[in-house]
Amino acid sequence: MTHREAPFHSPLSRRALLQRAAGVTAGAFCGVNPLQVVRAETHPPIGTYPAGASGSSVFIGITVPRTGTYAVQGEDELKGYQLAIEHLNGGHELIRKISPRTTKGVLGKEVKFGVADSEAKPNTAVQEQSRFISENKAVLITGSTSSAVAVALNKLAQREKVLYVAGISGSNDTTGKDCVRYGFRQCFYGQTAAAAIGPVVVSNLGKNKKAAYLTPDYTYGHTVQHSMEDYLNKNAGWTTVTNQVAPLGAPDYSSYLLNVANSGAEVLLNVNWGHDAVLSIQQAKQFGILDKMQLVVPYQTPFLAREVGSGLLAGVYAATDFWWTLEDKYPLAKTFVEAFDKKYGYKPEWGANNAYMEFALWADAVENAGSFYPPDVIKSYEAGRKLQSTVGEVYFRPEDHQLVRPVIIVRGKKPGDMKNKEDFYDVVEIIPGEGLMQKPDAFGCSLGSYT
Repeated sequence: MTHREAPFHSPLSRRALLQRAAGVTAGAFCGVNPLQVVRAETHPPIGTYPAGASGSSVFIGITVPRTGTYAVQGEDELKGYQLAIEHLNGGHELIRKISPRTTKGVLGKEVKFGVADSEAKPNTAVQEQSRFISENKAVLITGSTSSAVAVALNKLAQREKVLYVAGISGSNDTTGKDCVRYGFRQCFYGQTAAAAIGPVVVSNLGKNKKAAYLTPDYTYGHTVQHSMEDYLNKNAGWTTVTNQVAPLGAPDYSSYLLNVANSGAEVLLNVNWGHDAVLSIQQAKQFGILDKMQLVVPYQTPFLAREVGSGLLAGVYAATDFWWTLEDKYPLAKTFVEAFDKKYGYKPEWGANNAYMEFALWADAVENAGSFYPPDVIKSYEAGRKLQSTVGEVYFRPEDHQLVRPVIIVRGKKPGDMKNKEDFYDVVEIIPGEGLMQKPDAFGCSLGSYT
């Protein structure tokens, strides 16, 4: 179901602007610096600005997969966005700790939003977000879960000059060759996943192993597989005996798994995501592959352990963005986990945490810019401020708009070792992001223009 809300329009005359500057006007979401409103007159129109920021509220367009192979993850991601908006409008303490200048709303304006089903399809996502931009004057668009969608929305954002913050997107290309000035990403990706989990895998499984890959056939799958292969082959003498590439949403992995079973591999690295990851792991077990090969998940899928079931991930290493037991280490993670659990009745997966953080970091960028004028907000992101987050201190790289943040390595627990029904993983390592990341231009990033 698509949910949209009409924007609030309130064209302001110069006299009205001066009255506001004098403090004459007031409202439920007051807190806008009057000088900022007057200053906005000097900015030329661009994208949905100034129309999208002219009233008492601003609008965000959200597209996540609510049907199809990534639907479960999309719904979790959506919950993170919704909680962030609730916290922004209510002036919640967690938002204030991430974005210290935020009081209530963003620059005093209520945040409204619309939700559409992307189906994990680039064309659908672009169509829905184009509607949010044209009809609702969205000042921000978000949501992906599929990196193919993220890349498509990057291009839309740059063309329409409307800010885009990626949802879940693991492809190197999102802030690599397909980066744009108007796009930002906070989650980890193929390169950082490989650099983080590679040493852990080698330390525990050894050198000179024969590896088989199961890879989804699009930008996420190819870049994650390449990053893992590059690390393991160069640094640990591993060899790739087969790379089985399957289409997104494949209903049956039998033919691919037969090739894996006959490949002589010692380790199976499953790059699949969402329901594809669940299905392929369950079928690998049925084929007897998991009895003779060690499974590794280079880029963990939210809800994977729960959905796969039967303890199939016991002892399996995976790289992830966030795990709820980080509440024991990071105070802001504890606040987030408690608020999410109270509202939704389960511990947040990393998609929800990623979504929440995107909106909190956007609020900080806007508040520090003192304006919704897109180039100013972009430059605020690019200033490299060190920010507190649910995984410690983070900041955006100005060269490629990628957040510098740690990658979390987890290992699946045996059912008998679980302390509660959601205690699926032990956190093995928390690896700082700076040392994991490639040089900003290594994947061909060229951001493009501000205007």
